[in-house]
Amino acid sequence: MQLSEEGILKLLRKKTQRPMKFSELVKLLAIPDDQRREFRGYMKRMAADGSLVKIRGGRYGLPDEMNLVSGTLQGHPDGYGFLDVEGRDEDIFIPAKMMGGAMHLDHIMARIEGKRKGFARPEGRVIRILERKTHSLTGVFEPLGRNGWVTPSEPKFSQDVFVAEKDKMGAKPRQVVCVKITEFPGKNHPAVGKVTEVLGYSDDPDVELRSIFHKHNVRQAFPEKTMREVKKITGKISPQERQQRRDLTGEMIFTIDGASAKDFDDAVSLEKTSDGYRLGVHIADVSHYVAEGSEIFKEAYERATSIYFPDGVIPMLPFDLSNEICSLKPGAERLTLSVHIDYDAKGEPQGHEVFTSIIKSRHRFTYRQVANLLADGDARGKFKEALPVLRLMQDFSQTLRKLRVKGGSVNFNIPEPVVHLDSDGHVEGIAAAEHNIAHEIIEEFMLAANREIAKHLDRKGIPSIHRVHEPPDEAKLILFNEFIAGFGLRLPSIHNVKPLSLQKLLAKVEGRPEERAVNTLLLRSLKKAIYSENDPGHFCLGFAHYTHFTSPIRRFPDLVTHGVLKNFLKKKKCSLKEKKRLRPLAKEYAEQSTHMEIKSMTVEREIVDLRKAQFMLDKVGKTFPGTITGVTGFGFFVELGDTLVEGLAHISNLRDDYYIFYETEHMLKGQRLGRTFKIGDAVMARVSAVDIAKRRIDLSIAPGQ
Repeated sequence: MQLSEEGILKLLRKKTQRPMKFSELVKLLAIPDDQRREFRGYMKRMAADGSLVKIRGGRYGLPDEMNLVSGTLQGHPDGYGFLDVEGRDEDIFIPAKMMGGAMHLDHIMARIEGKRKGFARPEGRVIRILERKTHSLTGVFEPLGRNGWVTPSEPKFSQDVFVAEKDKMGAKPRQVVCVKITEFPGKNHPAVGKVTEVLGYSDDPDVELRSIFHKHNVRQAFPEKTMREVKKITGKISPQERQQRRDLTGEMIFTIDGASAKDFDDAVSLEKTSDGYRLGVHIADVSHYVAEGSEIFKEAYERATSIYFPDGVIPMLPFDLSNEICSLKPGAERLTLSVHIDYDAKGEPQGHEVFTSIIKSRHRFTYRQVANLLADGDARGKFKEALPVLRLMQDFSQTLRKLRVKGGSVNFNIPEPVVHLDSDGHVEGIAAAEHNIAHEIIEEFMLAANREIAKHLDRKGIPSIHRVHEPPDEAKLILFNEFIAGFGLRLPSIHNVKPLSLQKLLAKVEGRPEERAVNTLLLRSLKKAIYSENDPGHFCLGFAHYTHFTSPIRRFPDLVTHGVLKNFLKKKKCSLKEKKRLRPLAKEYAEQSTHMEIKSMTVEREIVDLRKAQFMLDKVGKTFPGTITGVTGFGFFVELGDTLVEGLAHISNLRDDYYIFYETEHMLKGQRLGRTFKIGDAVMARVSAVDIAKRRIDLSIAPGQ
């Protein structure tokens, strides 16, 4: 008998009608004597992860038969939480009095206890905490007599941690500390912990930055064994290596990046041919220096991505590789993996070639520099050889862009904030990220390269990591359609929606007052792009095949894709034996990359939120025009003027009426006066308080609006 978790669950659903003891299950399911120990192990593990429930008397039962569910708890600052259950469209509301000592991110089991009148979500009660996910926190220390409390920096951890005098480690009032939890909270007692590190005072920008890194367990320094490997790499190109690669050092190839970029991993070239165009995308051959199984590779796997934040970066690869040996610096010979894509005169791809190469970048252009050259020309003649190529790139990139949009690719128009710091590290301003024609040139060329490489992998049947974006859930699109109906808009179809329909909708609202609201809510209605060993395509781009190939210095999936590609450059197909080896690796690498991408985005967002709070600290009491960007049952979020800073107007500050939350309309409405607040509304908002530790900006709304 072959035992498996899935098989055991099928048997239990088929043969049991009540919770049963282990001995009863052995008899009922006819488990052989020599498999009883293995079966007991499965039962214990399944009870631990929540796929089974062990109740009094040592009896095992099926959770769904007992109205029980398990999943990850998402805490809320006000003490309640939401249980996210895999496979369920709606989460479960857990009131504060029914949390049972559970903390944010804990893996819990809860009993569904029906729906409260007037609430859309079912309500539940925590029955069992299956696994504690948080064992240490960062927060602000406050004394209480000789003892003290630590208020977590993450508001979703709503319980403060008690610290006894002997465990304070000399912490002073308002200092940010790391605290290890020694006793988890229960129904009638708080969490208890001991301070393991004092980071400094909470009004120090660097201290808050370090607290974010501690909170997410982000390591800045590289292990010694990794650095020992790096020191052995010289970057010199041997004669043997030159013979095996195509020499492109004489071609007009250059990089276009942001002004602050130090790691240049992509360069481009373009030439007119008799039939159309030949686009060259040349990517730093990081895999030449980072072999699979090496210490550098293992560390890259652990990090999976570089983390970029205002005035800093935590790189995936050590500096000597990311900013020196692999970086495509102008005038320096560098090893690359190139793809040449041939297009006809209309911009339709006709074929491609992937090969190893050596390049010497002619120029290190910035986006703004290219945009200025294209707009104003080159009066000094400094770039007389490059400028005609740049003009050709401008025209050709727009041809590619029009074809991509025509094919259904969805382009969102949501400004991205850029934080500007002064020489002392203080925030001097926040502005929308610049997006000009040079950005579009690089975007289109990188998309084209990633798409062709994905086709290449598919054609050869090579298991690898793909960048996947699945179609949206109909339920979310129905809610979105109901919301845009208020603007006189609608999607032509909810069933089997096409990206082209979404693109046409966004084009329709371009320049209209509701443009930002529609863009924001549509983006929230779509699924998140992830990495996967499967290749269902990319919905939002409208591509049947897509992967990440163009950034191996800062993304682990791209590094893996390079290694796989190079192994099969001279082979027509991938053998069955090789597929069996590569598939599980691709799955593992994809899961790790997705997990670390989410972590990286969370860290980057928290740092930007910190900088925003610091920027607004001296603006308490000032009033700004703003736009409502999100509405919840506890209030609404407002983006203040041109600052791209968002604050919360809590419902408790709306004192002229009782307000009801209408989830479908994304609206709060007063019961007596009928005053409404909904996404896209313009309001005047006063900054009433700023909490640096919690990265929160509290707003009050001017009366009579």
